[in-house]
Amino acid sequence: MPSGACVHVRPATAADRPTVERLWLMFRHDMSEFAGVVPRPDGTFRSERVDAAFGDPHWAAYLIERDRAPLGFAFVRALDAPTRVLNSFFVVRAVRRSGVGLRAVQDVLARHPGSWDVAFQDANLPAVHFWRHVATTVAGPGWTEERRPPDTWISFAV
Repeated sequence: MPSGACVHVRPATAADRPTVERLWLMFRHDMSEFAGVVPRPDGTFRSERVDAAFGDPHWAAYLIERDRAPLGFAFVRALDAPTRVLNSFFVVRAVRRSGVGLRAVQDVLARHPGSWDVAFQDANLPAVHFWRHVATTVAGPGWTEERRPPDTWISFAV
């Protein structure tokens, strides 16, 4: 059985917030390579998205797990809009390219059918490949890609 098949995605609760915050630090560390952002003096990164994911009713936070081990998270925003935005998506390096990310993102997308936008950075070549693969898997040829500086955006419907 592929390792991606064992992944479990669930809404993150307030009790999960410390876990998601630690995963957020890993995510921001990974993204710092492309954004040129360094940690604040206390070693953390800006976390407005975490605050919104846990406090704004138009956002949703999901925890990605396997055998109770946290593998990543997803933040969805614009739940009240015609097009949802996959605002942040992260899986730990140990499970990348194993099917976990695709399985997790498919689960999140299925929870909110409709139109979607996802941003990524052109310099992050694994992300470019991953998001194009996701779009083709979930929407076939029915997706678009557009450069909206500083990011590239993929749009599709599920």
